[in-house]
Amino acid sequence: MEKRIYYHDTDAGGIVYYGQYLCYLEEARTEFLENRGLSVETFKERGFIYVVRQCNVSYRSPARYGDTLICDAQLKKIGASQLTFGQTIHHKETGRLIVEAEVFLVCLNQEFRPTAIPEDLKEKLSQ
Repeated sequence: MEKRIYYHDTDAGGIVYYGQYLCYLEEARTEFLENRGLSVETFKERGFIYVVRQCNVSYRSPARYGDTLICDAQLKKIGASQLTFGQTIHHKETGRLIVEAEVFLVCLNQEFRPTAIPEDLKEKLSQ
């Protein structure tokens, strides 16, 4: 997914504010799901949600106002109730690594308890 950096993404120095990268990672995971015919609404209709349980982020180099970034999400592992994503953000023109992350999501039911990921969704996620 491409992401253009606007002024509101940056701090006073014109550098992307570190917390903004979490939004970009979220957007890339959403695109990953939608490319497989899944959406947040699909999960909600079936009575469960995915929440971030853990996020490990390494900030490698700064992005600046006006840059265009490539945000990627790859599903590394599907567990009984957990998804593990490997994610990167690169500068579009130079290919420079900006951010590297590992994000763990857990599937919760309506009572906010971990629940098994349905097999049909596991199949779609694996495509």
